[in-house]
Amino acid sequence: MALPSRAARLVPVVEMAEEAERKAVQRLGHFQQQVSMAETKLRELDQFRSEYQNQWMEKGGQGVSGSWLLGYQRFLSQLDTAVAQQHQSLVWHQTNLNNARATWQQAYARVEGLRKLVQRYRDEARMLEDKREQKLLDELSQRLPRHDRF
Repeated sequence: MALPSRAARLVPVVEMAEEAERKAVQRLGHFQQQVSMAETKLRELDQFRSEYQNQWMEKGGQGVSGSWLLGYQRFLSQLDTAVAQQHQSLVWHQTNLNNARATWQQAYARVEGLRKLVQRYRDEARMLEDKREQKLLDELSQRLPRHDRF
């Protein structure tokens, strides 16, 4: 029974590395989606805040009561807090995305390195087999009787 080649012995290692890379890609996609959602929510909050401030411009020109002004300022403060929290959330998701990207890049580099190693082992095995075949052919050709035709 022949021993498995070096390349064949690495197949399970390559498969495990490929699985780790697939999971890293999934995490990367998840965090890209999270960043996109956080950016959208931040834009929406900013737009709503801007529209709310425009309301102040319109109403303020007509004169407002003290209670309306107090309610406006309170709500604007809450909007400012929501915008700040959403910005922090976006930064947090971007950090997770950057970490996931780095993890994926490492996993990808590992898979590529292992694939290259397996290919090198296969190439080396093919070269050795070619040399064995050539040696066998050379030996066979030396054993064959020569018929010189002159």
